[in-house]
Amino acid sequence: MLDAAARLFYERGVHEVGMDGLITATGLGKATVYRLFPSKDALVGAYLARQAEQILGLIDAEIDQRPDDPTGALLAILDAIERDLNRPGFRGCAFNNASIEYDDPNHPARVQARHYREELHKRLTGLAADLDSNDGAKLGSQLAVLIDGAYTNAAHLGPGGPAAEGVALARLLVTSQG
Repeated sequence: MLDAAARLFYERGVHEVGMDGLITATGLGKATVYRLFPSKDALVGAYLARQAEQILGLIDAEIDQRPDDPTGALLAILDAIERDLNRPGFRGCAFNNASIEYDDPNHPARVQARHYREELHKRLTGLAADLDSNDGAKLGSQLAVLIDGAYTNAAHLGPGGPAAEGVALARLLVTSQG
């Protein structure tokens, strides 16, 4: 169910995809789906929670592969972001796309987007602090903003131009430390 939701929500938008369409796409029975996810809101929250877990897991793996090389870890993360921005079917940040559809800050989409951003920022700031103990928090925040900007620009203007420049600027900030 989450695989179908991830594909359809990302391709078409959360509001454009109904539960009946998801049920048809999965071949599961309606009772089974509603037992697993009592509401579409619950499914949206689960979809984004899984997205966050997967992305943050990949970031953690990059960090774990380079325990004494925060520069290398940050550059590997930026490389992965650049590949993501250039992948076929790219439509922007899944968290932005889903959460922007809801006004309520307590909606599961907004809660999961906030959680993901906080966790990403924590990892960037931790690595940045290893590079520059005086300004690690500032560098981590700068990288977070550049990454968000790259995703937004790539969604609207394509992966070249401002998105590519944002990633290049993030690389420059990382390599200029120390």
